[in-house]
Amino acid sequence: MDTELSTLAADVGARLKRSAQWLATAESCTGGGLTEALTAIPGSSAWFERGFITYSNLAKQELLGVPEEMIAQHGAVSAVVARAMAEGVLAHSHAQFAIAITGIAGPGGGSAEKPVGTVIIAWAGTQRESREQQYAFVGDRAMIRRQSVLAALQGLLRYIGE
Repeated sequence: MDTELSTLAADVGARLKRSAQWLATAESCTGGGLTEALTAIPGSSAWFERGFITYSNLAKQELLGVPEEMIAQHGAVSAVVARAMAEGVLAHSHAQFAIAITGIAGPGGGSAEKPVGTVIIAWAGTQRESREQQYAFVGDRAMIRRQSVLAALQGLLRYIGE
């Protein structure tokens, strides 16, 4: 893992550990990359609770409780689905904070409305309102996935700090 991701993941862990809080994740287009970055930090078992890799729509429904109708109406890559994923993580874990990532990493799968590189990340907390943000990342599949993990960690640090 690269130094930038490692440093951010360690910062997330330090903040969570200080406050004795847990984090859980739900990942689609990153396929576990966020969870890998977090659990690569020694001692992460003190603050990382669990990760869901919900690559398919069915997994989003079964594991996180995202309504099938929501996915059908808005698409899996949408702000409402990202938020529902993050809130589903909280409902299906013991964590106080959650991150959810959904997007199109490519090289195929994009459209004029949602091109490759479209990624939506949501952050949820048991004591605060959920938030999501859409990104338009550029690069190949690996670059888009890395940028997604980076943005998720940076966003969580901001979200925790509010």
